[in-house]
Amino acid sequence: MTSRTLWLVVSATLAAANVASAQSGHLTLPRTVEAASAFSIESSGSGNATLFIVGPGEVLKRDLQLGETASFAPGSLSHAGHYLAVLRSDSFTDSDSFDVVPTGKPANLSFLAKPSRLPVELHNAITGAVYVFDAFHNLIAAPTQVAFELSNPAGTMQQRTVTTRDGAAWTAMDSTAQQGADKFTARIGALSSTRIVAQVPGDPCALKMNVHPDGGKLELTTDPVRDCNGNAIPDGTVVTFTERYGGTQSTVDAPLKRGVAAATMQVHPGATLSVASGVVMGNQIGWAK
Repeated sequence: MTSRTLWLVVSATLAAANVASAQSGHLTLPRTVEAASAFSIESSGSGNATLFIVGPGEVLKRDLQLGETASFAPGSLSHAGHYLAVLRSDSFTDSDSFDVVPTGKPANLSFLAKPSRLPVELHNAITGAVYVFDAFHNLIAAPTQVAFELSNPAGTMQQRTVTTRDGAAWTAMDSTAQQGADKFTARIGALSSTRIVAQVPGDPCALKMNVHPDGGKLELTTDPVRDCNGNAIPDGTVVTFTERYGGTQSTVDAPLKRGVAAATMQVHPGATLSVASGVVMGNQIGWAK
């Protein structure tokens, strides 16, 4: 008999029971059962009967003699939720309900961390959320302490301890000052889950340009470009060199190569030379020669 057929039988039985007299009191069962643990249901009276147990994702059927105790082995019911027990014989129908509850022992963590990549030194920019499950994938609603840790390759660590609420805990962390692959870990005792958060340099800082004449041209180069925490800005980042003279402006865009940008511009006496990357301005040099 399929689960759907059993459910139809139970539904029809309950409909009949609603028309009949009040329940006869032939069932005695626990109010709660821990997921996957053994349990028993007692019956009274005499004769043959059938016991149905219906719950979320699980249906059990047991033929028994009234007056016997129906024993169920560990693992019979593992999905947490509200269950209905129906005892049916030729002369009566009795029903009652009970709850299957999570084991209370965390066995699985579902850990979500965002974003996976971000600039350094941003306040509360990294968020983590954890859902706590038992070994049978039931959400554990009981308050549970979760330790969050964010560490970088240099060994610097941020820590938060959060108590779950309805099975979930969440926190926010600052991105650290140094670029690299940080480890974001959620931990309950020996149980842990880790995500990698890549931290990249911030905007260029203290951008500095040098100018050297070369015949009728000027060779412009930057010092190694870094952010305000000393992290090297990645190659390929565009640096813009600008020359202003006599109401005219010329620009050259140059990508960083090995941390340095370089460009060649014409010599114009009285010109003002400047450098920028994005919205970050560097130094200016007046060329009077």
